[in-house]
Amino acid sequence: MGIINVTPDSFYSGSRTQSHDDIALKAKKMLDEGADWLDLGAYSTRPGADDVTPAEEIERLRTGMRAIRSVAPDAIVSIDTFRADVALQAVEELGADMINDISGGLLDDDMPSTIAKLKVPYVLMHTRGTPATMQQLTDYRDVTGDVLAELARRIDIFGMAGVNDIIVDPGFGFAKTVEQNYRLLRDLEAFHVFERPLLVGVSRKSMIYRTFGTTPDEALNGTTVINTIALMAGASVLRVHDAKEAAEAVKIVELTYNDKTWLHLE
Repeated sequence: MGIINVTPDSFYSGSRTQSHDDIALKAKKMLDEGADWLDLGAYSTRPGADDVTPAEEIERLRTGMRAIRSVAPDAIVSIDTFRADVALQAVEELGADMINDISGGLLDDDMPSTIAKLKVPYVLMHTRGTPATMQQLTDYRDVTGDVLAELARRIDIFGMAGVNDIIVDPGFGFAKTVEQNYRLLRDLEAFHVFERPLLVGVSRKSMIYRTFGTTPDEALNGTTVINTIALMAGASVLRVHDAKEAAEAVKIVELTYNDKTWLHLE
C-alpha cells in the first residue's frame, strides 16, 4: 500500500504532494515500483497539524483521485479518513475502493453504518483519543493484550453494523510509546487471532528515527528491517512511503520461505 498525502504538513516531507502533476507522477512511480494499491490521505494526523474542514478534505481528495486516475485508471485506491461523510463521498462520488480509518470509528460514530452501506473493505486501526491527545493515553496494563481487547470491541461494533470485510491494523505510533511499539512488533503474530488480514504501517515513523536520534528522512533502512520482521510474522499489507524497497522485502521473504499461505502475503 503506497502512501500519497495531498497535505502540506504530513510528518514525512517526502510524502507531501499537492499539485495534479506531482500526485500523478508519484502514483505512477509507486505502482511501477510494485505497490499493489495506493492510500490517499488529505488530513494530516500528526500532533499539531492544522485542522481541515470536511469540504477541504474532499476537495484535496478530488484532486488526488483525478491525478491518480489520469495515469492509472484501474488502480485500487483507499482513502485515509476518519470522517464518515468524507468516506461516503470518496466512494460514491470519487470512485475510491476502500477506506482506511486511523481511528477505527472512534472519531465518528457514523462510520460503521456508512461502511456497511458502502460495502467496501475497511482498515480498522487501533488508537486512543485524538491525534492531539493520543500520546498522553499510553497507560496500558499489558500493551498487546489491551490493544487486542480494544480492537476486538471495535470489530464487534462494525460486525453488528454489518461490516465484515475488515483489515486489522495494530496502530504503530498511535497512542503508544517507542517501547510499546516494539513490544507489539514482537507480539505481532498474536493479531492473527482475528483471522483477518493484518496491515502494518511503520514507514519512517518515530519508533525508528527516535531509536537512532535521526529524522524521518533517515528512517528507510529501519523501515525495511521492521517490514521484513512484520512479513515473517504474517503481515498481509505493508503501508509504505517507499514502494520499491517494500516490494523487494516482500520478494525476498517469499523466495526464502516459498509458502505464501504461511506468510499471508498478497
